[in-house]
Amino acid sequence: MTDSAPQQAPADGYAAALAELQKILDALEEPDVDVDALATHVDRAAELLRFCRERLVAAETQVTEIVAGLEEIAVESDAAEATSGTDPDG
Repeated sequence: MTDSAPQQAPADGYAAALAELQKILDALEEPDVDVDALATHVDRAAELLRFCRERLVAAETQVTEIVAGLEEIAVESDAAEATSGTDPDG
């Protein structure tokens, strides 16, 4: 943990970060928002948004790799069927 970050992103992941963001948003929407805490809330929200964005990019990359792997398997399967002379449709 670094000294520049007062809190780490939640260990529970994306859902916990999103829930914390919602709590911050609710606090900021209150008519009697604590101006002294405003900068701290906004800083934490920015940290959580970065965390969520990183998690989304990582998930997108993982899904893309999985789909590419499945497509490769399908192409290999089609090629094997074509060379063996079997017709999968009967």
